[in-house]
Amino acid sequence: MLYQKVAKPVLFHLDPEQAHHLTIGCLHKAASIPGMLSLFQGLYGVAACPELNVSLWGIDFPNPVGLAAGLDKNADAVKALSVLGFGFIEVGTVTPQPQSGNESPRLFRLSADKALINRMGFNNNGAGPMAETLAKVGKRSIPICVNIGKNKATNNKQAAEDYVSCIRTLYAQADLFAINISSPNTPDLQNLQHGEELRNLLTAVICEMDHQKKLVSGKAKPILVKISPDLTDAELEAIAENALMSGVSGIIAANTTILRDGLTHPNAKETGGLSGRPLTLRSNEMVRRLYKITQGRIPIIGSGGIFTADDAYERIRSGANMVEIFTSVIYEGPEITRKINQGIVRRMHSDGFTSIAQAVGTAE
Repeated sequence: MLYQKVAKPVLFHLDPEQAHHLTIGCLHKAASIPGMLSLFQGLYGVAACPELNVSLWGIDFPNPVGLAAGLDKNADAVKALSVLGFGFIEVGTVTPQPQSGNESPRLFRLSADKALINRMGFNNNGAGPMAETLAKVGKRSIPICVNIGKNKATNNKQAAEDYVSCIRTLYAQADLFAINISSPNTPDLQNLQHGEELRNLLTAVICEMDHQKKLVSGKAKPILVKISPDLTDAELEAIAENALMSGVSGIIAANTTILRDGLTHPNAKETGGLSGRPLTLRSNEMVRRLYKITQGRIPIIGSGGIFTADDAYERIRSGANMVEIFTSVIYEGPEITRKINQGIVRRMHSDGFTSIAQAVGTAE
């Protein structure tokens, strides 16, 4: 209620990008104030619950509800975000070199549709500064996924070099990686999802991950590929086949969409990627199709339009091992993680499940 009554009216009175920077700035500063993280955890944290634990790729996640990339682009607020009840955090998208992104305005609310449109363009400080920031965090309470991309100036023929560079720079600091090849806001980026370009990219990043593992003499770290919700069925099947053949650890389905079906807000005319409630059905169906295509052989993280425990649980029963939220955090506030996780547990008990793994892919 604190967010809805106090913080949200203030933030929604500001320009969306100003509100975003203010939020991240406040979370960053809060981590240095004695007792503030404990207060956040008491207000918004999710109590340990064995039924919610997820074990994937040799990593233990305290619950299946993660924060999607885009909120904490430079990993500035990891300490504070880690106590807000998320099972994991995806930071970025980060590129090898810093870049300012597209011109403002580039972030738009569609409040009537519970949606956002962004054309940020991978604005970030670069892989080197992110590595330094994460190194200062120290011991973490939840896994950190680093979402990596290519610089706008890098053409697709050299794109693999950018992704490899990010892995090389951030390998020691990331628990897992996500390859962003599906944002609609970087020219030609989505072409990396197809054919030979996809195969070459996946081969390069898997090779680099293996190389880094040998250098540190540690266990393998997973790398996932994040795909677009606007793929055709044939394209989805091709990506799933390439993912299985390449040795990629998992698939995140899905990123933002360029479609504008059923929107009512005037900002629907803005170009960029649409996130939020309009993606609920589309993203769930995508997870369902992916699970059927892969027959559960590769983990899936469901992302897009998850606002309630019903949304999250349906995504899990459709085939997602875990889920991510982003736009719903903006509209509903930090209380949402506790509400969703508590609701998942109730639905699991009702269906006779004692673990998330038992519920995955059980939808008819």
